[in-house]
Amino acid sequence: MFDLIIAGFMDSLTIANLLFVLLGVTLGMIAGAVPGVNGPMAIALCVPLSYYMSPMTAIGFLVGLNKGAFYGGAISGVLLNTPGTPEAAATSWDGYPLSKQGKGEKALRMALYGSVSGDFFATWVLILVAAPLAAVALYMGPPEIFALICLAMTIIAGIGSSSMTRGLIAAALGIFIGTIGMEPVSALPRLTFGLYQLERGIALIPIGIGMLAFSEIIIQLERSRANGAGEATLEFSKKPEDRFVSFAEFRRSIKTIFRSSIAGTIVGAMPGLGAPVASFFAYDRAKKASKNPENYGKGELDGIVASESANSAVCASALIPLFTLGIPGNVASALLIGAFVIHGMIPGPLMFEQNARFIYSIYSSLIMANIFLLVVGRLGLRASCKAVSAPKTILYPIIIFTCLMGSYLGAYNTFDVILMLFFAFLAYFMNKWGFSHICFIIGFILSPIWETALQQVIIVSQLDTFMFFKRPVAVILMIITFYIVIKTTINTFKKTAK
Repeated sequence: MFDLIIAGFMDSLTIANLLFVLLGVTLGMIAGAVPGVNGPMAIALCVPLSYYMSPMTAIGFLVGLNKGAFYGGAISGVLLNTPGTPEAAATSWDGYPLSKQGKGEKALRMALYGSVSGDFFATWVLILVAAPLAAVALYMGPPEIFALICLAMTIIAGIGSSSMTRGLIAAALGIFIGTIGMEPVSALPRLTFGLYQLERGIALIPIGIGMLAFSEIIIQLERSRANGAGEATLEFSKKPEDRFVSFAEFRRSIKTIFRSSIAGTIVGAMPGLGAPVASFFAYDRAKKASKNPENYGKGELDGIVASESANSAVCASALIPLFTLGIPGNVASALLIGAFVIHGMIPGPLMFEQNARFIYSIYSSLIMANIFLLVVGRLGLRASCKAVSAPKTILYPIIIFTCLMGSYLGAYNTFDVILMLFFAFLAYFMNKWGFSHICFIIGFILSPIWETALQQVIIVSQLDTFMFFKRPVAVILMIITFYIVIKTTINTFKKTAK
């Protein structure tokens, strides 16, 4: 066994493999930073190219692409308040206020350190304890998945909104939008209103770009008109304490990084939940554990590392069920299955018997990709900051064009551009009325899994209304959900009474 480990690690340290891992990390950062061009999209475009590479080089390149995209989403979120990926939205809550204070470079450094730390932690969990964690995910049937998603949406509803009720309404609206298209059991179109374009459903790309990026441009333009001269261009401080993260600041964040990395690893190992859930959940935990929760949303470094550590941990931990059970943990790992199949391998338990050496070489590529992420991220910090020092009259048209092209390139469909504009204005009015568009997006993302789990429960139980009470884990999760709702409601009434 030890010989296989050494041989696998040596296979990954060839010049060609290292160069392609570095290329993947660099391209992934660029893809993640551009709204609409996220990691899964980049992987989907590059999987056919992997046919011309060796298996090790192909997987290393795609893994690096995925890792770079997870951090890249934080760049535009911190500097422009337009997250490149949904999971980077929580990062922008504290990153952008720091940028407005002239500390954008410092915020990016903290995001990078949190991302590398969370990824490093999850990678070693993948290497050391993949099988036990995958067994936990395997035990979860439809009732447990349904109950877990209900709990996740309840927690998230209390984060991005001043009212849990409004947060739950936004999440429910997201679930409703997610049901548009083909019904999964009968394969009949529903809620299409006679538009054939809606029969395929609504993709995440136009919703993500519209609600996270384009809506922010609308808000900024409105503020510019109200203020007359518009919002000042971001300026970056040249003071060392405003540019660099001190050892003392990083040391104070270690607990948050460790706690968030654990949360991201567990969420990533549960198929279907994904990085947005981990990011918002870790942010909420960090805020509640903080001695100064009022600082969150105003430029708190712990808020940045909480989000980045959790969502980057998902990048590696999502491979746990893929490698051990053949079940993809998220969209990116699902796309990696295509690369494995191209090279004649089927992910699952047999891989450890038939291709153990290849598995260890992948582990080595994961570690090297993390090292390259730290190096490339550090070297690209100043360039990223200078890129947004351009006047808003130049920057906004570029962002608008990127949003339009990003929504079109997702499926090469102009109808998606119309949808992007619709959801941009929807997010604009939701913010005006105090409804969280983040809760809406999370509800939309989880809608297919939530609905499928519910339908499976109904079909398997033959309409038995007591099905959930026969599953101990599902009962515990539902009790926690009701407890959170009731406790939040009571606290709301107490605040109203005062």
